[in-house]
Amino acid sequence: MNEIYFNADGGYLEGVVRGYRDGLITATQYLNLTQCETMDDLKLQLATTDYGHILQNEPSPMATSTLSARCTEALVAEFQYLQQNAAEPISKFLEYITYGYMIDNVILLITGTLHERDTHDLLDKCHPLGFFDSMPALCVATTVQDLYNTVMVDSPLAGYFRECLSAEDLNELNIEIIRNTLYKAYLEDFMEYCQGLGEPTGAVMAEVLRFEADRRTVNITINSFGTELSKDDRAKLYPRLGSLYPVAQTSLARADDMDQVKAVLEQYGEYKSMLVGVNLNAASGGAGGNELSLEDRFFMREVQLNKDLFEQQFHYGVFFAWLRLKEQEIRNVVWIAECISQQQKDKINNYTPIY
Repeated sequence: MNEIYFNADGGYLEGVVRGYRDGLITATQYLNLTQCETMDDLKLQLATTDYGHILQNEPSPMATSTLSARCTEALVAEFQYLQQNAAEPISKFLEYITYGYMIDNVILLITGTLHERDTHDLLDKCHPLGFFDSMPALCVATTVQDLYNTVMVDSPLAGYFRECLSAEDLNELNIEIIRNTLYKAYLEDFMEYCQGLGEPTGAVMAEVLRFEADRRTVNITINSFGTELSKDDRAKLYPRLGSLYPVAQTSLARADDMDQVKAVLEQYGEYKSMLVGVNLNAASGGAGGNELSLEDRFFMREVQLNKDLFEQQFHYGVFFAWLRLKEQEIRNVVWIAECISQQQKDKINNYTPIY
């Protein structure tokens, strides 16, 4: 029954976002980008992609920060077009996608307030997709208590703060604990919302959200090594969903080193295959090199999951998938640009291919 009525409200936007997907950089175009010797060469090659029109008026030599900013602006413009033309429940689904960016923006402002920085300057560093109407009011707050009260009243994140944190927590807890606490509440809420949308949206989104929960669980575990975070507090930060919930999460909460993390993950087929050829002590540098990090493999798995969402129709997961694939594409382009500008051509292929 859902398929019969889907196109009435979602057919046009699904067509638009599938058109966006078709504009992603191809393997042949990536090959051309990696053969560039200068930023001017890169700009010329990008002229044949969807980024051509946004870069044509940029003066030479183009900085990688400028490239990143312009690509992000293009992404935001396309996403906002979807929002402007969306009706319920698509509009609410798209709003849920932006909550993750809102969390990052609010955390940035909290950090600035704690360090007595001018939060107005931090607004320029906030992600555009994470802006909300009352966000400038947060810059007026001079204390963490004022900021907390403003978020509680005027922010779409009010429910997460009310459920998980107090004003005292913002002063006393490590900022990354606050971030992960909010993300935990957000992922659990997003999963519940998607399940309420029915099939097939509930099923396809459950797969990608479970993966995101598992990735956050592993990263929280690894990043807590050598810190003052207790194992009980570590466990409280794990999202209550995912393939690792609850059995593997219990084991990971007690892990003391990377070998124990690997032993837990190898009990799960999808993660056992991801660990083949991975250096657990390597820093992330994108896929494609001789030595992959765990984060590289997570990016590769995320790309595959999001590509798979486009193999089905009549669901809202394509909007989420396109945004994630586009973000990965921007990371790839910026990585290639950085390698060219820093003359590190031996690492230029260490990106995560999409198509």
